[in-house]
Amino acid sequence: MENKVKLPIGIENFEKIRTEGFYYADKTRLIIDLLNNWGEVNLFTRPRRFGKSLNMSMLKYFFEFGCRNTLFDGLAVAGEQELCEKYMGRFPVISITLKGASARTYEAARDMLCAIIGNEALRFQFLMESDRLSQTEIALYQRLIKVGENDEPLFAMTDSMLSDSLRILTQLLQKHYGQKTILLIDEYDVPLDKAQQYGYYDEMVDMIRKLFGQVLKSNDSLKLAVLTGCLRVAKESIFTGLNNLKVFSIADFRLNEWFGFTDGEVKAVLDYYNLADKFEAVKEWYDGYRFGDTDVYCPWDVINYVDMLRSEPDMPPRPFWLNTSGNDIIRQFIQRATAVTRTELERLISGETVTKKINQELTYRDLYKSINNLWSVLFTTGYLTQRGRQGTDIYRLAIPNLEIRQIFIEQILEWFKEDVRRDAPKLDAFCAAFPMADAQAVEEQFNAYLDQTISIRDTCVRKDMKENFYQGILLGLLSHREDWGVDSNAESGDGFSDILVEIYDKRIGIVIEVKYPDDGCLETGCRAALEQIARKRYESRLRQDGMETIIRYGIACCRKQCKVCVAQDESSV
Repeated sequence: MENKVKLPIGIENFEKIRTEGFYYADKTRLIIDLLNNWGEVNLFTRPRRFGKSLNMSMLKYFFEFGCRNTLFDGLAVAGEQELCEKYMGRFPVISITLKGASARTYEAARDMLCAIIGNEALRFQFLMESDRLSQTEIALYQRLIKVGENDEPLFAMTDSMLSDSLRILTQLLQKHYGQKTILLIDEYDVPLDKAQQYGYYDEMVDMIRKLFGQVLKSNDSLKLAVLTGCLRVAKESIFTGLNNLKVFSIADFRLNEWFGFTDGEVKAVLDYYNLADKFEAVKEWYDGYRFGDTDVYCPWDVINYVDMLRSEPDMPPRPFWLNTSGNDIIRQFIQRATAVTRTELERLISGETVTKKINQELTYRDLYKSINNLWSVLFTTGYLTQRGRQGTDIYRLAIPNLEIRQIFIEQILEWFKEDVRRDAPKLDAFCAAFPMADAQAVEEQFNAYLDQTISIRDTCVRKDMKENFYQGILLGLLSHREDWGVDSNAESGDGFSDILVEIYDKRIGIVIEVKYPDDGCLETGCRAALEQIARKRYESRLRQDGMETIIRYGIACCRKQCKVCVAQDESSV
């Protein structure tokens, strides 16, 4: 492998990236733009995996007393001499992430909050010896870092102490340093998300409201606060009375190129690793997000794919974002979809847009109350992006790229499989028609199933994606027979067949090829499928596995219609 620096897979520590030889796309102009546009309290809302945590780490190392300012040598912010002299390394910094404050009970989540804040307070143990603090103030600090004993939680703060903990810490640090404190809170909304899932939302909202209210409102020891999260939780829920809050959302036209990769940054990383020929594939799969008026790629996907290409140069793109979440929002959306919503979803999957009013000030309690709220959640969390605005809060929404489209399709297929399994006799009859070479029965029942699900429209989606969608539906149906061997995209003969089925006890092998005819002629599509099966000898593996009867199916699909043709070996008749 060529002598290149490492890629920072999963590394969110700015110092580690800069000192241990990792690739870094310079995002330090965020510091310049922030200090030219800042409010006292600043909230950035972006989808997951768009570099929020790394940027927060960057801010910490820029502002904090005692940090190695040589970390910024050669980066954009280092060229701003006046700004650096005024701000770099000049302030005490409190930096916490709330992504770990998730639990099934309020008590456990509260203990996690205590531990997160307590561990951050432990970074400042020099306060115990500070000659600028009174004995009363030192005793107050000791309460922040008091470690529990026996079965008590690690940090044993009372509710009142927890809610006031960050404010107390800002005041103690200001007193020691003689400078106001910078406060950084990453993933501020994770505790609220988990609280809603597990049924203690009201208690957690009350605690977070008190915690934030104490430290962010009328706190003379606070210089600057920056918070990040996926959602802008409604002001009346968390930020009550906080008139100094400045929100930079994905709909805002400021500070957007610093979260995500731009075209230029993607070309630079591909050029550096001698992968310039992969640019179009990367763009098709991982680009398409529009924050304000800025088009960006998901950086998590780009660096993971580049890392994979360095060892496997011929690997096609794959969905890396998919593996970082359970995609519960899409499941909820599909399950609640009306007939109208399903039609709109068909348009989105096919590359079209739908126009929706977006509410960016939802509470987590409201997320799943209506299908309209779910549209807003899909937008703010990155599953949908905007292709233009038609009013203050009205956007033309689209699926950003092939990766997210695949996530939608996989969730649709999962929902479909769960739905059809509720009628086992019907599913048994459908499967039974295949070894009987009953093309009419397969066609009638498959058409009935297609009428139930979401289809792929005949628009700009690539032909292979349409065929893969219907192949996925068939796989889901045939997998009902757990005593059959059902394989997809299996190497056989001179290529890869769509579906191979082996019915062991009857020695029956079934080859299925799915087509989505360009001209919409289903009969032509079926003939092309059967001709391909014969030409590429897809039945070869079935014969090698001892299947004596071979049945070939050509199935052509177009939206919610299908045509089925069958061919069978003469020796098998």
